[in-house]
Amino acid sequence: MKFLNLFLLAIPVSIFFHLADSSPILAFLTACLSIIPLSGYMGKATEEIAIYVGPSIGGLLNATFGNAAELIITLFALKSGLVEVVKASITGSIIGNLLLVLGLSMLLGGFKFKTQKFNRAAAGMHTSMLLLAVTGLIIPAVFLNNHSNPAAEPLSLGVAAVLILIYLLSLLFSLHTHKDVFRPSQEHSGTPQWTRLKALLILLAATIFVVIESEFLVSGIEPVVNTLGISELFIGVIIIPIIGNAAEHTTSVMMALKNKMEISLEIAIGSSTQIALFVAPLLVFIGYLSGHPIDLLFTSYELVVIILGTVITAIISMDGRSNWLEGAQLLASYVIMAIAFLFV
Repeated sequence: MKFLNLFLLAIPVSIFFHLADSSPILAFLTACLSIIPLSGYMGKATEEIAIYVGPSIGGLLNATFGNAAELIITLFALKSGLVEVVKASITGSIIGNLLLVLGLSMLLGGFKFKTQKFNRAAAGMHTSMLLLAVTGLIIPAVFLNNHSNPAAEPLSLGVAAVLILIYLLSLLFSLHTHKDVFRPSQEHSGTPQWTRLKALLILLAATIFVVIESEFLVSGIEPVVNTLGISELFIGVIIIPIIGNAAEHTTSVMMALKNKMEISLEIAIGSSTQIALFVAPLLVFIGYLSGHPIDLLFTSYELVVIILGTVITAIISMDGRSNWLEGAQLLASYVIMAIAFLFV
């Protein structure tokens, strides 16, 4: 994690490029780099605060703020009217966590340990919740394949309400009634390394800078698209999710290298589930209230990769064991999808 701190140097550079108003592309690139360590500090500070407030409230904090950096980026994109980028980032976060993060964790962990084991019950619980969430994202597009359909907005709002309700029930299940099934989440707890005040101040400072850098990033999307020829879809599906979750991705890989594949699985699948059950529905409501409506009608490309990513992960995690070849298979699937989105 410490090597990510080098990217903090990108913060003053991005501010300079933005104020100089000379190179929006460089401002975009440096903003991307600066958000990587900032999201890590947000996550670390949240974990430290969680230790002080206890396992139940701490678990709720970790679950709620797990994708805070990416949510901030998408809020700025939504504010700028980049609805397709926002929807693409939802797709990218789901397949990125399932295929890129889990694949890299299984690959590197598998090189060190011949076979790694994890709790099949917890994995099954995560994948079943993910399948439900994906169903909620797919149904609107299946029944309404036209954005101009007057039923698109009310259907999206209704599905979003159901998904958030299920998300809240899943928190009750995992943090209270059946917390013994999800023991790996308790391993995040321990002796705090920061004081409560230090954790709060770092969380506040990191959040403020993420807000600033997110504005720089979003303002640079159009120049990048026009100059480099990269589509908004590719930026949303590939670039934004990798940036927003880079620190969390690193944690997942580090856990796998310590033979704690249960935690890696929890981070990868749990984060995808949170995106689908909480972040996506929340964006639907925020968009409706802010005058930038966003529906859950994803493109056929996005639907295909979400379905395939979920099915592949469910099959691989079914036996409660993992090895480096399964990790390579997940990574190969992600690379194929990324190349396809590059040419869409």
